[in-house]
Amino acid sequence: MKRFALLTSLAIMTLATAGVQAATLSTSKNIELLVIDGKKVESSYWSPTESVELADGKHQVVIRFDGEVKNGSKNTIYTTRPYLFDINVADKDAKIVLPTLTTLSQTKAYFDRGADWTLEYTDGTKEALKTVELKGDGFGSYSNMEELVAKYNSKHGIVFEQGYAVDLQEVAVKVDDEGKIQITGDSLTQLKMWYTKASAKEKKAFKIWAAEHDFN
Repeated sequence: MKRFALLTSLAIMTLATAGVQAATLSTSKNIELLVIDGKKVESSYWSPTESVELADGKHQVVIRFDGEVKNGSKNTIYTTRPYLFDINVADKDAKIVLPTLTTLSQTKAYFDRGADWTLEYTDGTKEALKTVELKGDGFGSYSNMEELVAKYNSKHGIVFEQGYAVDLQEVAVKVDDEGKIQITGDSLTQLKMWYTKASAKEKKAFKIWAAEHDFN
Protein backbone atom coordinates (compact mmCIF):
# COMPACT_ATOMS: atom_id res chain seq x y z
CA MET A 1 0.00 0.00 0.00
CA LYS A 2 2.81 2.39 0.88
CA ARG A 3 4.57 1.54 -2.38
CA PHE A 4 1.38 2.25 -4.34
CA ALA A 5 0.95 5.62 -2.57
CA LEU A 6 4.55 6.56 -3.34
CA LEU A 7 4.18 5.66 -7.04
CA THR A 8 0.93 7.64 -7.22
CA SER A 9 2.60 10.70 -5.68
CA LEU A 10 5.50 10.49 -8.11
CA ALA A 11 3.10 10.20 -11.04
CA ILE A 12 1.18 13.29 -9.93
CA MET A 13 4.43 15.26 -9.49
CA THR A 14 5.60 14.20 -12.96
CA LEU A 15 2.34 15.29 -14.58
CA ALA A 16 2.40 18.64 -12.76
CA THR A 17 6.00 19.29 -13.79
CA ALA A 18 5.44 18.22 -17.38
CA GLY A 19 2.95 21.03 -17.90
CA VAL A 20 5.54 23.69 -17.13
CA GLN A 21 7.99 24.33 -19.95
CA ALA A 22 11.27 25.99 -19.14
CA ALA A 23 14.59 26.99 -20.65
CA THR A 24 18.08 27.63 -19.34
CA LEU A 25 19.46 31.17 -19.51
CA SER A 26 23.23 31.23 -19.11
CA THR A 27 26.03 33.77 -19.43
CA SER A 28 29.42 33.81 -21.10
CA LYS A 29 32.61 34.72 -19.25
CA ASN A 30 32.59 37.88 -17.08
CA ILE A 31 28.83 38.46 -17.40
CA GLU A 32 27.13 38.48 -14.01
CA LEU A 33 23.45 37.72 -13.36
CA LEU A 34 22.18 40.22 -10.80
CA VAL A 35 18.39 40.36 -10.59
CA ILE A 36 15.65 38.33 -12.29
CA ASP A 37 12.00 39.36 -12.08
CA GLY A 38 12.78 41.74 -9.23
CA LYS A 39 14.61 39.18 -7.11
CA LYS A 40 18.35 39.08 -6.46
CA VAL A 41 20.23 36.17 -7.98
CA GLU A 42 22.09 34.53 -5.12
CA SER A 43 25.76 34.26 -5.99
CA SER A 44 29.23 34.71 -4.54
CA TYR A 45 32.74 35.56 -5.68
CA TRP A 46 33.80 31.93 -5.28
CA SER A 47 30.63 30.44 -6.71
CA PRO A 48 28.96 32.78 -9.22
CA THR A 49 25.60 31.79 -10.66
CA GLU A 50 26.18 31.28 -14.38
CA SER A 51 22.78 29.90 -15.39
CA VAL A 52 19.13 29.87 -14.28
CA GLU A 53 15.98 28.00 -15.28
CA LEU A 54 13.16 30.24 -16.50
CA ALA A 55 9.57 29.18 -17.15
CA ASP A 56 7.97 30.09 -20.48
CA GLY A 57 6.85 33.72 -20.58
CA LYS A 58 8.26 37.22 -20.28
CA HIS A 59 11.03 37.80 -17.74
CA GLN A 60 13.04 40.82 -16.68
CA VAL A 61 16.78 40.21 -16.36
CA VAL A 62 19.51 42.49 -14.97
CA ILE A 63 23.18 41.80 -15.74
CA ARG A 64 26.55 43.52 -15.81
CA PHE A 65 30.09 42.97 -17.03
CA ASP A 66 32.44 42.25 -14.15
CA GLY A 67 35.79 40.80 -15.11
CA GLU A 68 39.56 40.97 -15.06
CA VAL A 69 41.24 42.79 -17.96
CA LYS A 70 44.78 43.88 -18.77
CA ASN A 71 45.94 47.37 -17.83
CA GLY A 72 49.44 47.56 -19.20
CA SER A 73 51.48 44.86 -17.46
CA LYS A 74 48.95 44.50 -14.64
CA ASN A 75 45.47 43.04 -14.30
CA THR A 76 42.52 45.07 -13.07
CA ILE A 77 38.83 44.46 -12.45
CA TYR A 78 36.41 46.38 -14.66
CA THR A 79 32.77 46.55 -13.56
CA THR A 80 29.98 48.22 -15.52
CA ARG A 81 26.68 49.64 -14.40
CA PRO A 82 23.80 47.13 -14.43
CA TYR A 83 21.91 46.59 -17.69
CA LEU A 84 18.22 45.62 -17.75
CA PHE A 85 16.35 43.83 -20.51
CA ASP A 86 13.26 41.69 -21.12
CA ILE A 87 13.35 38.18 -22.52
CA ASN A 88 10.50 36.04 -23.84
CA VAL A 89 11.28 32.45 -22.94
CA ALA A 90 9.83 29.83 -25.27
CA ASP A 91 11.38 26.50 -24.23
CA LYS A 92 14.69 27.28 -25.93
CA ASP A 93 18.03 27.55 -24.10
CA ALA A 94 20.03 30.74 -24.63
CA LYS A 95 23.27 32.39 -23.55
CA ILE A 96 24.05 36.10 -23.05
CA VAL A 97 27.26 36.91 -24.90
CA LEU A 98 29.64 39.80 -25.57
CA PRO A 99 32.69 40.11 -27.82
CA THR A 100 35.97 39.03 -26.20
CA LEU A 101 37.28 41.96 -24.15
CA THR A 102 40.86 41.66 -22.90
CA THR A 103 42.29 45.12 -22.17
CA LEU A 104 41.05 48.00 -20.02
CA SER A 105 41.13 50.52 -22.86
CA GLN A 106 39.28 48.16 -25.20
CA THR A 107 36.64 47.33 -22.58
CA LYS A 108 36.08 50.93 -21.53
CA ALA A 109 35.77 52.10 -25.13
CA TYR A 110 33.29 49.31 -25.90
CA PHE A 111 30.91 50.23 -23.09
CA ASP A 112 31.38 53.99 -23.52
CA ARG A 113 30.10 53.86 -27.10
CA GLY A 114 27.18 51.59 -26.17
CA ALA A 115 27.53 47.87 -25.58
CA ASP A 116 25.86 45.38 -27.91
CA TRP A 117 24.52 42.57 -25.75
CA THR A 118 23.47 39.46 -27.67
CA LEU A 119 21.37 36.42 -26.92
CA GLU A 120 22.73 33.28 -28.58
CA TYR A 121 20.39 30.29 -28.84
CA THR A 122 21.43 26.64 -28.94
CA ASP A 123 20.29 26.34 -32.55
CA GLY A 124 22.87 28.97 -33.56
CA THR A 125 20.47 31.90 -34.04
CA LYS A 126 21.23 35.22 -32.38
CA GLU A 127 19.12 38.08 -31.08
CA ALA A 128 20.27 41.61 -30.24
CA LEU A 129 19.09 42.59 -26.77
CA LYS A 130 17.42 45.94 -26.15
CA THR A 131 19.00 46.90 -22.87
CA VAL A 132 18.55 49.83 -20.49
CA GLU A 133 21.57 51.00 -18.52
CA LEU A 134 20.50 51.54 -14.90
CA LYS A 135 22.03 54.58 -13.25
CA GLY A 136 22.10 54.90 -9.49
CA ASP A 137 21.96 58.13 -7.52
CA GLY A 138 24.84 58.79 -5.16
CA PHE A 139 27.51 56.72 -3.44
CA GLY A 140 26.51 53.15 -2.70
CA SER A 141 23.51 53.25 -5.03
CA TYR A 142 24.58 49.94 -6.58
CA SER A 143 24.98 48.12 -3.28
CA ASN A 144 21.31 47.10 -3.29
CA MET A 145 20.42 45.94 -6.79
CA GLU A 146 16.91 44.85 -5.84
CA GLU A 147 16.10 48.34 -4.62
CA LEU A 148 17.61 49.96 -7.72
CA VAL A 149 15.52 47.73 -9.99
CA ALA A 150 12.39 48.28 -7.87
CA LYS A 151 12.73 52.06 -8.29
CA TYR A 152 13.12 51.66 -12.05
CA ASN A 153 10.05 49.42 -12.25
CA SER A 154 7.98 51.74 -10.08
CA LYS A 155 8.89 54.71 -12.26
CA HIS A 156 8.00 52.85 -15.47
CA GLY A 157 4.86 51.07 -14.29
CA ILE A 158 6.29 47.54 -14.38
CA VAL A 159 4.96 44.88 -12.00
CA PHE A 160 5.18 41.11 -11.74
CA GLU A 161 1.97 39.16 -12.22
CA GLN A 162 2.24 35.48 -11.21
CA GLY A 163 6.03 35.73 -11.47
CA TYR A 164 6.12 37.33 -14.92
CA ALA A 165 7.12 40.88 -15.84
CA VAL A 166 4.20 43.01 -17.05
CA ASP A 167 4.57 46.55 -18.38
CA LEU A 168 1.27 48.02 -17.21
CA GLN A 169 1.77 51.10 -19.36
CA GLU A 170 1.86 48.92 -22.48
CA VAL A 171 -1.25 47.08 -21.30
CA ALA A 172 -3.26 50.12 -20.22
CA VAL A 173 -2.14 52.76 -22.74
CA LYS A 174 -2.34 52.46 -26.51
CA VAL A 175 -0.94 54.98 -29.00
CA ASP A 176 -2.25 54.83 -32.58
CA ASP A 177 -0.37 55.71 -35.79
CA GLU A 178 -1.44 59.35 -35.49
CA GLY A 179 -0.04 59.65 -31.98
CA LYS A 180 -3.42 59.67 -30.24
CA ILE A 181 -3.42 58.09 -26.78
CA GLN A 182 -6.19 55.68 -25.82
CA ILE A 183 -6.63 54.25 -22.34
CA THR A 184 -7.10 50.48 -22.62
CA GLY A 185 -7.28 47.56 -20.22
CA ASP A 186 -9.69 47.02 -17.36
CA SER A 187 -10.05 49.26 -14.31
CA LEU A 188 -7.87 47.01 -12.13
CA THR A 189 -4.98 47.21 -14.61
CA GLN A 190 -5.27 50.99 -14.75
CA LEU A 191 -5.32 51.23 -10.94
CA LYS A 192 -2.18 49.09 -10.75
CA MET A 193 -0.42 51.26 -13.32
CA TRP A 194 -1.13 54.54 -11.52
CA TYR A 195 -0.33 53.00 -8.12
CA THR A 196 3.12 51.88 -9.30
CA LYS A 197 3.81 55.40 -10.58
CA ALA A 198 2.72 57.10 -7.35
CA SER A 199 5.17 58.40 -4.76
CA ALA A 200 5.31 56.92 -1.25
CA LYS A 201 3.31 59.92 0.04
CA GLU A 202 0.66 59.50 -2.66
CA LYS A 203 0.38 55.75 -1.98
CA LYS A 204 -0.14 56.45 1.72
CA ALA A 205 -2.84 59.02 0.97
CA PHE A 206 -4.57 56.56 -1.37
CA LYS A 207 -4.56 53.81 1.27
CA ILE A 208 -6.12 56.18 3.82
CA TRP A 209 -8.75 57.23 1.28
CA ALA A 210 -9.53 53.61 0.37
CA ALA A 211 -9.84 52.64 4.05
CA GLU A 212 -12.34 55.46 4.69
CA HIS A 213 -14.68 54.36 1.91
CA ASP A 214 -17.04 51.43 1.81
CA PHE A 215 -16.57 49.54 -1.46
CA ASN A 216 -18.99 46.70 -0.72
